[in-house]
Amino acid sequence: MSKRLAEVARKVGVSEATVSRVLNEKPGVSEPTRQAVLTALDVLGYERPTKLRGERARLVGLVLPELQNPIFPAFAEVVGAALAQRGFTPVLCTQTAGGVSEADYVDLLLQQQVSGIVFVGGLYAQEDAPHEHYARLAQRHLPTVFVNASIKNLGFPRVSCDDAVAVEQAMGHLLSLGHTRIGLLIGPPDHVPSKRKLAAARAVAAKAGITLEADQIAHSHYSLEGAQASAMRLLEAGVTGIVCASDPMALGAIRAARRAGLNVPRDVSVVGFDDSALMNSIDPPLTTVRQPIEPMCRMIIELLVNQIDGSGGLSHDELLFEPELVVRGSTAPPGSPR
Repeated sequence: MSKRLAEVARKVGVSEATVSRVLNEKPGVSEPTRQAVLTALDVLGYERPTKLRGERARLVGLVLPELQNPIFPAFAEVVGAALAQRGFTPVLCTQTAGGVSEADYVDLLLQQQVSGIVFVGGLYAQEDAPHEHYARLAQRHLPTVFVNASIKNLGFPRVSCDDAVAVEQAMGHLLSLGHTRIGLLIGPPDHVPSKRKLAAARAVAAKAGITLEADQIAHSHYSLEGAQASAMRLLEAGVTGIVCASDPMALGAIRAARRAGLNVPRDVSVVGFDDSALMNSIDPPLTTVRQPIEPMCRMIIELLVNQIDGSGGLSHDELLFEPELVVRGSTAPPGSPR
């Protein structure tokens, strides 16, 4: 008991006597200090006293699929800062290969009596993935927000970048440069954002009167290495431009082009998606489609806090945000001088 008191007291910056008063529901402690002590208990992994367990912690789970793709830390930074401004403590949950699963994180967060959960790029975007843990959240009416497209009928609000507009911008840019054989490098076939990008690419191609054959479409895991292997197939099919579903995938496509002895952008143009950190610092600087992170995150927080406070009806609609094409040095007319 004394060890727990000491740890919580250090975490909050108060005396052990203050922590003891909170745990024993004694008077003489301000409400902000009381909440800080209870939150510290949750963060440090201690169980609340039985009489205090009915109070939901001011913790919010922030579940990410990985941290290697810079777009996920970017979302985490903005969402985390906004939550702190609202008096919530973000709990970062990052999945690793062979490690704790998304469903395991949901169990852990429920045990900590979190006030809500924000998922960024979760299994809700894959049709063939397990989704039972989302049903548990719905049954408990736990405030939850999904970031980016999901399968239908999960019953949670969604904040998404418009995948169709992103592809229209990227392909439109390549078409304006004179490219007619364009490749599409996207995620797995059951991935909802990738399916939307593919549908949009086919519509753009049909409208422009160009082909989008099967060998111009490559599916890959969202990694530089996987994208490199898939991009090689597109290059072998003779594409002169590649539209990618993420910036790391675009970097994989650039590496594939160089391994094939091709120059970017003289021999092949590459367009990314996200406008992650440092994409203007690589060689060549990456042309990409920028996700509007700041306005998306403001909406994420508004939707989540409204659910937590009960201030406003819950909308199951998907709110789409329009991206922005950022033209840099990785795209040029086909065969243009270096």
